[in-house]
Amino acid sequence: MAGLWFEQFSVGQVFDHALRRTVTETDNLMISALTHNPAPLHLDAEFMKGTEYGRILVNSCFTLGLMVGVSVGDTTQGTAVANLGWDEVRFPAPVFIGDTLRIETEVIEIRESKSRPDQGIVTFAQRAYNQDETLVAQCKRASLQRKRPV
Repeated sequence: MAGLWFEQFSVGQVFDHALRRTVTETDNLMISALTHNPAPLHLDAEFMKGTEYGRILVNSCFTLGLMVGVSVGDTTQGTAVANLGWDEVRFPAPVFIGDTLRIETEVIEIRESKSRPDQGIVTFAQRAYNQDETLVAQCKRASLQRKRPV
């Protein structure tokens, strides 16, 4: 099991996830189709030539999903009970097809569950950077984590 038990997390702990991912046109096309998002900024290269970006923007749902997904192996795989939610989701810079993203996760809060004595809540600050080290996405994520079995 790759994930950590509740007791193995500490505030200030930072994970610089080894897995990097280059975003492809297929990634962007699939997430846009799967979420029924027909916005031309994600699908129409000719339309985008006339914008300030000059090219297709990657659907932010993909960026958010990738940012969280890459972190799972180092943090919550097999030890999470549930994802409790995302807060303060921001995309301060665009992601383009061909960008390579790296993900960083920081533990910012830990607390015991009030209703589940064998579990606790870990809050992460997650950040995605492109190949130029530009911050392209960030969020806070709360995970309900199992405590180590006795």
